Amino acid sequence: MEGTEVKSAEKAVSIIESGDSVFIHTAGAAPQALIKAMTNRGDELRDVTIYQLHTEGNAPYCDEKYKGVFKVKALFVGSNVRSAINDGRAEFIPSFLSEVPHMFRNGVLPVDVALIQVSPPDKHGFCSMGISVDASKAAVDVAKKVIAQINPKMPRTHGDGVLHISQFDRYFECEQEIPEIKPHRLSEVEVKIGQHVAGIIEDGATLQMGIGAIPDAVLSCLSNHKNLGVHTEMFSDGILPLVESGVINNRHKTIHPGVIVSGFLLGSKKLYEFVDDNPAVRMLDIQYVNDTAVIRKLPKMTSINSAIEIDITGQVCADSLGTRIYSGVGGQMDFIRGAALSKGGKPIIALPSVTARNDSKIVPMLKPGAGVVTTRAHVHYVATEYGIADLYGKTLRERAKLMIDLAHPDHREDLDRAAYERFK
Repeated sequence: MEGTEVKSAEKAVSIIESGDSVFIHTAGAAPQALIKAMTNRGDELRDVTIYQLHTEGNAPYCDEKYKGVFKVKALFVGSNVRSAINDGRAEFIPSFLSEVPHMFRNGVLPVDVALIQVSPPDKHGFCSMGISVDASKAAVDVAKKVIAQINPKMPRTHGDGVLHISQFDRYFECEQEIPEIKPHRLSEVEVKIGQHVAGIIEDGATLQMGIGAIPDAVLSCLSNHKNLGVHTEMFSDGILPLVESGVINNRHKTIHPGVIVSGFLLGSKKLYEFVDDNPAVRMLDIQYVNDTAVIRKLPKMTSINSAIEIDITGQVCADSLGTRIYSGVGGQMDFIRGAALSKGGKPIIALPSVTARNDSKIVPMLKPGAGVVTTRAHVHYVATEYGIADLYGKTLRERAKLMIDLAHPDHREDLDRAAYERFK
């Protein structure tokens, strides 16, 4: 039996009740019309828990005036909730991205309502979750009520995010532009990092990379490679030139050969047009995509991730600035471990040697309260603009020497001194 079609977001969210737990669709799929309408009910709702990963757009429910109305529990922290997390108006749940669907499906995080954004139904009544399947599909699977914003601008993607309109308790149509993240001009430092990383990527490798300058820099340096594949939690525009030139053809993948596999994506309109109704792109449940047992089956799996800071022994902080939560654990460890177990695999941490304030990102010790997202036992390759080092199988003293060589020259003397005091 089909759900109820309504004419407005306000009518759609009227079935949310005080005490409910509400999940919000991830990244660029966050349904802004539903979010605004739910928040506007703040004077009549109480104790509504909101679960979300990173979302693009506004998060008005985090405002101080909604204290006691909405309790936000973020599994990954974006700019729209960062201040609320660190000011105590919202909370952060550290978790591997691969385990978030487990938390929903096992009832560790109960979901009463899922707010999602989908493509219009086809002639058979099937909609697509478009650019975000990730953990959102699991939330939809367990939610007692599903409220859908049907958006003609949402690309129709193949994979696990296909939902029949009968699965929606309430739905309405609202055309809105999908948020875009456009590529920017790469800096000299970013290009150098990209060159170092590209230098150890082999022909026939399968890639995992995120969004941002360093992944784009690496991809820009791969034009002479051959037969690359993609199995990643997310991707952006950086892959498009390589797909168009045939460098990325997924030919040698042992799982989903010929197909790009991802959990979500975020980029420009060109990217959204590329994935729309494209059977060569499969958007899958992140419980599967980020499963170490799946990742390790892909030969030459090459994982490229970044960090906020890394100490001279190889401990990687990627979620906080000291005690201040900045992002989250995400899928870094899922792919670091999966790539390490892959035949010929290479887990890589790539980062600039300094911050915008010229503080070293390679440090004697992580800041007090900093989260160790990737342990020193899991780290293999580390790259900065000054080169690339393999820490795997190295002692703490040997690691310190290699890490200092990757640091900015302005900071090497201090790091040398700290290493000597520590390791004699």
